[in-house]
Amino acid sequence: MAKNLMATLSDTGLFLQEWLANPKRTGSIVPSSRGLATAMARWLPKDPESYVLELGPGTGVVTDALIAQGLREKKLVVIEHNPKMAGLLRDRYPRAHIITGDAWELDTLLRDRQIESVGAVISSLPLLNFSEDQAEALAQKIRVMLEPQGNWVQFTYRLHKLRPRGAANFQLHASKIVWFNVPPARVSVLQK
Repeated sequence: MAKNLMATLSDTGLFLQEWLANPKRTGSIVPSSRGLATAMARWLPKDPESYVLELGPGTGVVTDALIAQGLREKKLVVIEHNPKMAGLLRDRYPRAHIITGDAWELDTLLRDRQIESVGAVISSLPLLNFSEDQAEALAQKIRVMLEPQGNWVQFTYRLHKLRPRGAANFQLHASKIVWFNVPPARVSVLQK
């Protein structure tokens, strides 16, 4: 228990440090809650051979939930822009495909690794920090990479909207508010 507490405090410290350095890219001063992570991780693809793409994982709270939900580490592909956080994730998930890069280049980054499609995209990207055009450009790339019936799972702090920014061309499959998160967040599940 003490080890978990120390890891949580360390992760929170790293999050705060990186948020102070670049608030637009980090999006929050603390990692997501376990409740939010669990709400996102329950939308894994039915096919265990499908890859899952995680965007903006930070220190890996949602990543932990994905693995706990049964995702095999070798089927996890992560794109994290922050080199410090990507390094932390490489240490924690040595069999996963951890990419230090820009989520807006996800199509190129995946194809460079011979990954043609994914069964789910689990995104913690702070889309409200980006323009509508940027969010739409990302959504189009997600749409192209998703398998048929694949899920795009996105959370936002904008509770009053069912759909996240950029999701106009997706069908809303489910939406839920997670109150026990700082701040509370809405998880939306979208399909092509």
